[in-house]
Amino acid sequence: MKFLIKYTCLFFIFFSCSEYVFPQTNLEESFSFVFCTDIHVQPERNAVNGFTQAIQSINKLQPDFVITGGDLIMDALGQTFGRADSLYNLYQEVTQKFQMPVYNTMGNHEIYGIYNKSGADKSHPEYGEKMFENRLGKSYYSFEHKGWKFMVLNSIEDTKKNKYIGLVDEKQIEWIKKELTETDSKTPIVISTHIPFMTIFAQKYEGSTAANDSALVVVNSKEVLDLFKGYNLKLVLQGHLHTVEDIYVEGVHFITGGAISAAWWKGSNLGFEEGFLLISIKGDEFDWKYVDYGWEVK
Repeated sequence: MKFLIKYTCLFFIFFSCSEYVFPQTNLEESFSFVFCTDIHVQPERNAVNGFTQAIQSINKLQPDFVITGGDLIMDALGQTFGRADSLYNLYQEVTQKFQMPVYNTMGNHEIYGIYNKSGADKSHPEYGEKMFENRLGKSYYSFEHKGWKFMVLNSIEDTKKNKYIGLVDEKQIEWIKKELTETDSKTPIVISTHIPFMTIFAQKYEGSTAANDSALVVVNSKEVLDLFKGYNLKLVLQGHLHTVEDIYVEGVHFITGGAISAAWWKGSNLGFEEGFLLISIKGDEFDWKYVDYGWEVK
């Protein structure tokens, strides 16, 4: 694997103890899970065979579950309903091959018709985020596994101007607040987001003073992350960039997880091969590695 970006910034911060009493969390069990993002499944470019090969590699590793990081299909933003519908159907068909539970994160490419070129009617029952919700479930939710809490977020906002940006909306922020009031402050927390909360993508590839665009990063990430002060946020899993980063700030790893499709099924992207993250949990700590599952352009 090339160009693994690691950026470490350590700060110390003291938090007051929660006034609530929660049952003790059992963190003695070890487990693993996979984060696979930016699949961009489509009938073209041999993508189905590539995705199937990735699934076969994951099944051999036998993780407890899989979290997908968004951009599951090639595109619904600027496509006709027929094309978008067929891609969702294809994704659902191929993911039946997983031998463990799959938790989906919504990416920008799952949003149907918000680009003018799609010709979509805004009154269509599956317009925008509704297509994802109707086919794959809620766009933000949480689940728990062996003492860890996982929060899958919707980081896409339609600007209504033929564009999307990275944003966690107010309704979701209120939901996060409620979720955290019901969470023991010691419980390890993992966030899954398609658009990154933190990245040095622009600085790496454009120059040290370059700014990340609002479609490249969540614009209100500080507001969201501040909600987790006093809680045990361990890991933020990110997609969107088709690269791998590990940024460590105040005890939290922000890991951008490469891409199952690399350069949209055209080969490696900026030196990163097609792959996924394998995260191994032991107690309240984790290790990770990027797995190149061996697919080659044909």
